[in-house]
Amino acid sequence: VFTASSEVFSRPVANVIAMIHVPALPGAPKFGGCVQSIIDTVCQEAELYSRCGVDGVLVENMHDLPYLRRAVGPETTAAMTAACCAVRQIVPAAIPCGIQILAGANKEAMAVAKASNLQFIRAEGFVFSHVADEGWMDADAGELMRYRRSIEADHVLVFCDIKKKHSSHAVTQDVSVADVAHAAEFFHSDGVILTGSATGHAARPGDLQAVQSAAPDLPVVIGSGITDTNFKDFMSAQAFVVGSHFKVGGNWQGAVCEDRVRKLVDAVNDHR
Repeated sequence: VFTASSEVFSRPVANVIAMIHVPALPGAPKFGGCVQSIIDTVCQEAELYSRCGVDGVLVENMHDLPYLRRAVGPETTAAMTAACCAVRQIVPAAIPCGIQILAGANKEAMAVAKASNLQFIRAEGFVFSHVADEGWMDADAGELMRYRRSIEADHVLVFCDIKKKHSSHAVTQDVSVADVAHAAEFFHSDGVILTGSATGHAARPGDLQAVQSAAPDLPVVIGSGITDTNFKDFMSAQAFVVGSHFKVGGNWQGAVCEDRVRKLVDAVNDHR
């Protein structure tokens, strides 16, 4: 089935998207005081991932703890634009790049993607409300998609988390993951992202099967917990977002380990 994301990713299934966890940005409690060092770090990781043959990269302000709920400051948007422009210059044009700005700063992510020539954003809180680490988060699909149109960024794809990690979904416990996927598709999402309960935790293969059965034309991305031992359970997904597994010791806060990247990329290529 042809989808918008088919034009972005080079392979029909199991595209490996590598996470670039940007060091703490200006305004965040752990900011180190030098924006150039942040740019140098993201460029080094972008070069490593490009050497290893990943199918995409995703830039995220993971170290900006504790996260703001939706309303990040202009210093965050500006710094992420600088980081993403630098990454886009490093990564070959054929490899798609994306962005997520935590927590739920989807409009800002769309603006950065437009300015930096990125191909997609990862959006949380797109459909249905939930309780996140940062507090109550309402859906923003209507606002986000109108904003995308207003800045003429329709080419920037929106992949949205459903029943996302680090969140309570008790308020929608009577709504299945397949139902949420249907809602995301109805609200013009370009694909959905399935995760486990937390960073580094695997998604459930049954959720992937349920979503693909209920919405066969909707691209599905696995957004957490992919390793070189479990990826075979998710090979029918369009893409894997991999962060923790590529780090030393499998810890998202560690340095990227080239051997771990190559091992997973080679394994996925062998089984695709």
